[in-house]
Amino acid sequence: MSVNSDRPVILITNDDGISAPGLHNLVEAVSSLGEVVVVAPDKPQSGMGHAITIGMPLRLTKLEHFVNGVEAYHTSGTPVDCVKLAVDKILKRKPDICLSGINHGANHSINVLYSGTMSAAMEASIESIPSVGFSLLDFSVEADFTAAKVYAHKIVKSLLEKDHNDKHFLLNVNIPKVPLDLINGIKICRQAYAKYDEDFDERTDPTGKKYYWLTGEFKNFDEGTDTDVWALEHNYISVVPVQFDLTNYQLKKELEKNWILE
Repeated sequence: MSVNSDRPVILITNDDGISAPGLHNLVEAVSSLGEVVVVAPDKPQSGMGHAITIGMPLRLTKLEHFVNGVEAYHTSGTPVDCVKLAVDKILKRKPDICLSGINHGANHSINVLYSGTMSAAMEASIESIPSVGFSLLDFSVEADFTAAKVYAHKIVKSLLEKDHNDKHFLLNVNIPKVPLDLINGIKICRQAYAKYDEDFDERTDPTGKKYYWLTGEFKNFDEGTDTDVWALEHNYISVVPVQFDLTNYQLKKELEKNWILE
């Protein structure tokens, strides 16, 4: 690593791959705030979740030219692998903050469990690195990242200027697909109970063999006005504090009180 350690070190990764416009826009949004190092997959890894590479070698390649002259690498691994390699082999220290994204497409509600974007941020959080996952509700490679860049800069600047009591600080930030002047602000939210009503479309390939293509319709079962889905539908940027402890503490109390095994 050749970065100047006098400035905050900002690790940036994603799951859409090293060439994704969202990644480049995130780099541009925060480059003035610290020394940026990028470690991203060499190909798209959407839906990879918290997968890690086991049983095969990981390749790590430094790029000669990247946006804003930033030190950048791509790897054959998953988004989580990117964070692990960055901390252990490139930075050789924990960065001051880890940013993942800007993802092309939503990562609200149940999507957080499947998201490679959020899993990369969560991996950093596990290592006590303050982390944020950014997603824009637009899958297009020609998406307008203007609003996402403005608010990513504001959020990261604020986080770098403050101390965090939570050593596993992690935020899931989603930006609606609207122009900057239509953004109503930021809402601190909870994760909505919403998911995909999935179906596997059965098709036939040119050789006559069957294959299946995952399809589905997104359904929101949560009528709350404090959720990420509600906020995004009303042109707010949703910010959900996330944790990797999946323990159901209420159920734990009930089981401790009522569940007697003979």
